Amino acid sequence: MLCLKLCQRLRDRLSLAVVTNDIYCSEDAQFLIRHSALPAERIVGVETGGCPHTAIRDDTTMNEQACRALETRFPDLQLLLVESGGDNLTATFSPELVDTFIYVIDVAEGDKIPRKGGPAIRHSDLLIINKIDLAPLVGADLGIMDRDARAQRGPRPFLFCDLKREHNLDAVLAWIEHHVLFAQRPSSGPGG
Repeated sequence: MLCLKLCQRLRDRLSLAVVTNDIYCSEDAQFLIRHSALPAERIVGVETGGCPHTAIRDDTTMNEQACRALETRFPDLQLLLVESGGDNLTATFSPELVDTFIYVIDVAEGDKIPRKGGPAIRHSDLLIINKIDLAPLVGADLGIMDRDARAQRGPRPFLFCDLKREHNLDAVLAWIEHHVLFAQRPSSGPGG
């Protein structure tokens, strides 16, 4: 849902593409295509054949190849989203694969999720606590999630969202614009 909403809101002003990760299918890529997030040729589904989290952290070869192919096909590319779904709290992206890591958790998993910690909760650049509209239906206490997210993340930012209904989507976009699109990257030396 985050990739879909970002594509819908940014596609008219940025050159975008998306790489998705699934084990034996391209379901996430097909979801984006069905919802016309971007033209189909700008969406690539990587079938990892195993845990997608390994393909974004340990052996990123398949994802790197998909990213390079999109960059070659679209030399004007300004933002390339790499998606990997699932509920693995240890899922982190290799810094060789992505510049910025946004982690999304689901309120329906319970208010214990931020308290469980793990590298994704603690170290992602932005944590999104999504589907807050479901909190009363599943007995999740947003106050507890707020407290525990603060304790686990320290000064790192997090946002409560309902991405489907676009609650706080503007705050996510503002964060991306400030910390990703217009962030000053360190120069790599002469010629930068």
